Amino acid sequence: MKVVMLCGGQGTRIRDVDQNIPKPMIPIGPYPILWHLMKTYAAAGSMDFVLCLGHLGHVIKDFFLNYEAFTGDFTISLGKDKAIEFHDGNGEESWRVTLADTGDAAQTGARVKRIQKYVADDENFMLTYGDGLSDLDLGGLLDFHKSHGKIMTVTGVRPPGRFGEMESDDQGRILEFNEKPQATSGRISGGFFVCRREVFDILDDSEDLVFEQEPIRKLVADGEMMVFEHDGFWQCMDTSRDYHLLNNLWAGGKAPWKTWN
Repeated sequence: MKVVMLCGGQGTRIRDVDQNIPKPMIPIGPYPILWHLMKTYAAAGSMDFVLCLGHLGHVIKDFFLNYEAFTGDFTISLGKDKAIEFHDGNGEESWRVTLADTGDAAQTGARVKRIQKYVADDENFMLTYGDGLSDLDLGGLLDFHKSHGKIMTVTGVRPPGRFGEMESDDQGRILEFNEKPQATSGRISGGFFVCRREVFDILDDSEDLVFEQEPIRKLVADGEMMVFEHDGFWQCMDTSRDYHLLNNLWAGGKAPWKTWN
């Protein structure tokens, strides 16, 4: 199943960490947070990625064009042919990564609409942001989504922050969705979605279309959005404090999102 990742934002609140690379490329340990996120999806069996690029997207392109050099050892013969021998496999030989330029200033709704052709005729696809990590049961999320037949499923988490507060009924049907409220109670959006392809019908190419506003509110109003509850680890990297937290967990060998060997 394809995994669409929103990687084009400006990342203004974390520019004190590094303003010369896009937020998904900010490292946790030796590798970008985007790599960690992709590894968790790959461990769950999803290895076909579509990256929605925007701000400083060329940095992400460069990383994948030179992936073997960035992630492993190699020997280069500095002759006319510049032969390169890469040592050891990187474990990602089965990945397929589509890097799509969705515009420098486009909002999230426009970015998702602009990669519709790469989802092609797939009935469902996964959708997430390139800056959040979790020990979420991705297989369970997908099974739940397929079981209810609604257009979209969002993961509901209980983190120490305010992002997108949700209320749901006993069956998990979303009743209300408030993006970044001033005060929260209950679950918020963890940013791990599964969508039926019908979601494209409520999106357009308008540069200012924010996925988390009118499109999601329409799905809620139509009863087409469900929540998959997750009580485990979830953490985005929104500020330098989050950056240090995630790096400390990784350095201490206590990274809950590391579901791969």
